[in-house]
Amino acid sequence: MTTPVALSSMPNLGGTPRADLLNLLVVDDERSVRDGCREVAQSLGFSTFVAEKAEHAYRVLEAQNIDVVLLDMRLPGGASGLEILQQIKSRKPDAEVIVITGYGTVQSAVHAMKLGAYDYVTKPFNLEELRLLLERVASHLKLASENRLLREKIKSKQGFGGIVGRSPEMEKLYRLIAKVSRSAHPVLVQGESGTGKELVARAIHFTGPFRDQPFIPVDCGSLVPTLIESELFGYVRGAFTGAVRSKEGLLTIAQGGTVFLDEIAELPVDLQSKLLRAIQEKEIRPVGSTKSMPINVRILAATNRDLEVAVQDGKFRKDLYFRLNVVTLKIPPLRERKQDIPLLVSHFLEKLARSSGVQRDISDEAMKLMLAHDWPGNVRELENCLERACALSSGPLMQVADLPTSIQNAQLHAAVGSLPANRIVSIAEMERQAILGTIDQLQGDKLMAAKLLGIGKTTLYRKLKEYASQD
Repeated sequence: MTTPVALSSMPNLGGTPRADLLNLLVVDDERSVRDGCREVAQSLGFSTFVAEKAEHAYRVLEAQNIDVVLLDMRLPGGASGLEILQQIKSRKPDAEVIVITGYGTVQSAVHAMKLGAYDYVTKPFNLEELRLLLERVASHLKLASENRLLREKIKSKQGFGGIVGRSPEMEKLYRLIAKVSRSAHPVLVQGESGTGKELVARAIHFTGPFRDQPFIPVDCGSLVPTLIESELFGYVRGAFTGAVRSKEGLLTIAQGGTVFLDEIAELPVDLQSKLLRAIQEKEIRPVGSTKSMPINVRILAATNRDLEVAVQDGKFRKDLYFRLNVVTLKIPPLRERKQDIPLLVSHFLEKLARSSGVQRDISDEAMKLMLAHDWPGNVRELENCLERACALSSGPLMQVADLPTSIQNAQLHAAVGSLPANRIVSIAEMERQAILGTIDQLQGDKLMAAKLLGIGKTTLYRKLKEYASQD
């Protein structure tokens, strides 16, 4: 067995992708084959081990974390190549096995692939063929590792990239974030106010190859229209009154990184054309300058408005819309992923505990109300609600009374609002609908319904008994 090679000393021939941190085992009884395979593997960055017999290979597999095995199908000893393959896959299920077979035994190689082998090469093989195969398996393992990490993040409490949620809608969003983060093309993030569009943009940036470069958020809705151009593109000295020195624009400061244009629909139409040119030509012209400057930034944009409608109304340029809309990520509103509310509540309570030093929890009754609420302000409204409740709570357990009255009364309003609007309804019928509707909204919790309706539990049970007899 050879010692693992110092990967930093290995040449990277022809700019091929590195396989650093991957371990490869060559199992072959011919020294020339072992040496040739080891040389190619080491040139790609693999740490290499060799074994002449099956017994030697098993010892290496026990002692090392092997990622790839080059296995000769004909080894000295009693075991066949297929038996050794099955042993390897049972001991190291995640290891990829490439079988080496003679020209006349290709059928056995095909059988080996059915048993889990990644691919095969036939003797005699040239080293370039082996190099291409090892590059492919290294890329395959890297992608498998990234997908495994993504699944682990999705299963974790924190979700993905600081976004909290494990609902199917959010898992779909995480998969899209992981895909688009690896590229450099523009992405349009759409979602209602408070859904976390900037969090998604940050996740795209900080899980991608530009994570070590600047991330510059720009709120197009909060900037004064006359200042947006100079903020984005910069200006030269003397460009306007007060420009006593030149200033770099945000598109220049973010060189090599990402600019996040929040509420892009608020950008004035005349600046939309300049932004479009900057994206297409990859260059900008500072205010007051006669020279263009090259830029290398990724553009992420977000909006809570329907840009297609804005295009039809002439408020947003169609060509800019198509340029930004290479990929669109739609964030689901909180009302469409209510199963994430307990996770979000736990996350925000932990966050508040870190800042205040006081750990709080929430009662079952209060949680039921939060699950029933539609949250028109989405995650931002939920966080603000918990901040308020923590400020008003007198104990470690937040109760219904600590929640905003809009949430406390939501079920009663929903019950009354469900009454027909086109006919006169008696007060008794309104009372009946309010009681039954509130109980239904609270999933049968009669005590909680009595509290919300402001009546005693004895009165509630008496009313329910009357309704049952009337039915």
